[in-house]
Amino acid sequence: MTVTYTAEVATSSGLGCFLKLLFRWKGSIYKLLWPNLVLYSTLYFSLSLYYRFVLNPIDREWFERLSIHCQTYGDLIPVSFVLGFYVSLVIKRWWDQYVSIPWPDNLALFVSALVHGQDERGRLMRRTVMRYVNLSLVLTLRMVSPRVKMRFPTMDHLVEAGLLQTNEMKIFEDLERKTNHPKYWMPLVWASGILTRARKENRITNDFSLKTLIDELNIFRTGCGKLLSYDWISIPLVYTQVVTLAVHFYFIATLMGNQYLDVSKGYAKHQIDLVVPFFTFLEFFFYMGWLKVAESLVNPFGEDDDDFEVMWLIDRNLQMSYVIVDEMHEEHPEMLRDAYWDDVVPSELPYTAATKQYQTEPPQGSTKNVEVPVHMADFVKDATQAEEGEDKETPVGDVPWPGAPGRMRRYSSASVHSGQSGREGGHRRSRTSVLSVLTRAFHREDSAKDLGRL
Repeated sequence: MTVTYTAEVATSSGLGCFLKLLFRWKGSIYKLLWPNLVLYSTLYFSLSLYYRFVLNPIDREWFERLSIHCQTYGDLIPVSFVLGFYVSLVIKRWWDQYVSIPWPDNLALFVSALVHGQDERGRLMRRTVMRYVNLSLVLTLRMVSPRVKMRFPTMDHLVEAGLLQTNEMKIFEDLERKTNHPKYWMPLVWASGILTRARKENRITNDFSLKTLIDELNIFRTGCGKLLSYDWISIPLVYTQVVTLAVHFYFIATLMGNQYLDVSKGYAKHQIDLVVPFFTFLEFFFYMGWLKVAESLVNPFGEDDDDFEVMWLIDRNLQMSYVIVDEMHEEHPEMLRDAYWDDVVPSELPYTAATKQYQTEPPQGSTKNVEVPVHMADFVKDATQAEEGEDKETPVGDVPWPGAPGRMRRYSSASVHSGQSGREGGHRRSRTSVLSVLTRAFHREDSAKDLGRL
């Protein structure tokens, strides 16, 4: 029942692509809000007519005082803050629930690739594993989705549908007498047992492949567990109550506070009488519509227009699972030379006349047009690099490497006479970094020890 309009807003042009969506009924805010809007309008105009044509002058004055009082204190209710934060939380939770729905495709690919055997037993193992995986998802959805529960109200319906065998249902019934906790994980346990047996029969060739399959089963079980967790742990009830009360009491206050009063009495904010409170209705439409969005999305497994298509999901997963592990098992088209075999690397794929206008050059980065002048393109050496370069150019000989007989270490004249050169070149040493000074001091100490051994 998901309402999809992505194709209609693929390109934004003119006055905007969202305008064409305003007149749709299914999944629209009009469909959700019209009963509330009719009730609010009826109450508002009833009070307005009562004020204008029924009340006497004294009672009208009391009505006007009450209206100004409601207008003054009704604005103290932080509707936009409370409602906005609540709706953002609900939408995030709604999308997280969709992401948590486990899909059997990855596991089916692994089963097809790692569980070998074209005989009947190999085929039976692969199909049974995937049937158990889909059964686990259906058992989970039966616990969170009213539509799935109505489609499979009892375990006998699962047997009749072909997801569960009679002997397997007896195991469920026996376990039900021992514990009443959810048993959506039971088919996954059976699937892991089949994979373990396939490893013993060498249909799974190594332990790493078995671990990969078990890990995918655990990932699938985690997704099912998350769905149950979202169904169990709702948004705190106190928060939902606060938001609902804030919105409804605010608009109860506006029934009186936003009434048009007698212009001749000069009340503040009542310099005009339009009879129909256009902006009040807009405010009701936006705030109450916001609340209806939250009510619609707080449980996406129900029967609202934007709830998830779990019925289609069940059928799709079962079909794709069997296609991957049975129909396409160890099957692939004949390998032929591709169209660019002689070219090795194609320049680009062809464009149609309708898409030629979209052909562009590959992105080169924002510094593509930055050019460095030739006279500034050489690397600059500082004093430390120049001094190190001189050290490398004046070798004096080899000395034994400390603690490693037979290995020689080459020292330069600068390293051997570092003390003297340090005294003579004090003005250069002041420009070196701290790290350079420490490094050279370490080399001087190391050199002195090595020369002492000599």
